[in-house]
Amino acid sequence: MLTNLYETLTKAPEPGRPLIFAFHGTGGDERQLFQLATQLAPGSGVVSPRGDVFERGAARFFKRTAEGVYDMEDLSRATAKMADFISAHRAVYPDSPAYGFGYSNGANILAAVFLKQPYLFDRVGLLHPLVTWEMPQDLDLSGRKVVLTAGRNDPITPWPKSAHLIEDLQRAGADVETDVHDGGHELRDSELAALVRGFAD
Repeated sequence: MLTNLYETLTKAPEPGRPLIFAFHGTGGDERQLFQLATQLAPGSGVVSPRGDVFERGAARFFKRTAEGVYDMEDLSRATAKMADFISAHRAVYPDSPAYGFGYSNGANILAAVFLKQPYLFDRVGLLHPLVTWEMPQDLDLSGRKVVLTAGRNDPITPWPKSAHLIEDLQRAGADVETDVHDGGHELRDSELAALVRGFAD
C-alpha cells in the first residue's frame, strides 16, 4: 500500500479536523516532530514519515553530493514517492484539510512536493528550507497559506536564498507569513509560535 512507503508514526484526526504531515530534519526520524505536530491544531491527525535515504547513518529524504548541493535526480525520485505517499494518506481522510510542515531537509522535501503539486496541501510550514531550484513561472499558489522561517546567520540555509524563496512564493500568490531572526539554523520559540498561528483556524 502507498501509505506504507515509509516507516511512519500516525495519529487519526477527529472528524473534519486537519491531517498534519510532519517532516524531520537530517538525522531525525518519525518521532522528532510527532509530538509538536499533535499540538499545532486541536483534534488534528498526524502523519510523520522517516526519510528513506541515509547519509553516514543519518536519515534524510533525498541524497545530496555536498552541503547545499542536491542530487537532483534523487530529489525527483523522492518528490514523486512522497507525493504518492501523501495522496494515499489524504484519501483515507478525504474530509480533513491537509497541512504539512518540515524542518531543514524535511522542509526541502515538503517544498519540492508543494511546488510541484500545491493542491496536496492547504497550508504548509517551511522551517529553514533551502530551495536551490527555480520555481515554475506559471505556478499558482492562490489560496495557499505558507509559514516560512529563517535565520539571517544560518550557515546551512543562506539568508539570500530564503529571501528569494519568500519573494517567489508571494509572486505566485501564496499568503506568506514569515518569522526571521538573527540566529542560525536552530529553531526558536518565535518560529514555532508562527507555525501555530499559521495552522490555527
